[in-house]
Amino acid sequence: MAQTKPRSFRAVSLAFIAAVFMAGCAGSGTSPFVGVWGDTSDTKQPSLDLKSDGNANGTDGCNRLMGSWKEDGKSISFGGFSSTQMACEGVDTWLSNASTAKIQEDGKLAVFGQGGDEIGTLAPGK
Repeated sequence: MAQTKPRSFRAVSLAFIAAVFMAGCAGSGTSPFVGVWGDTSDTKQPSLDLKSDGNANGTDGCNRLMGSWKEDGKSISFGGFSSTQMACEGVDTWLSNASTAKIQEDGKLAVFGQGGDEIGTLAPGK
């Protein structure tokens, strides 16, 4: 004669499995900022890769940029960038001065400097 488990044990087991599954799904939402911004196929153009772990890397069109970012509601703030120090004639290295950014209605990332003025925009990456 086969033993059956009490119904209460099965119900608790199913509830536990459902709770574990739901907990795994709860944190899976990705920030709209995560991903590549700018044209990465052209090394003379600025671009950023914002990672889900808060790291950021890219280029200002001349120098490699490495730094961090943090989401603040509908905008992000940058923790400052470290960069290489190459001299590139004719390249505007505005991105290295980024302080904050937000996604505009047209889907581009508007980047702001220390004074709060917009210093440039980056289209969603290719």
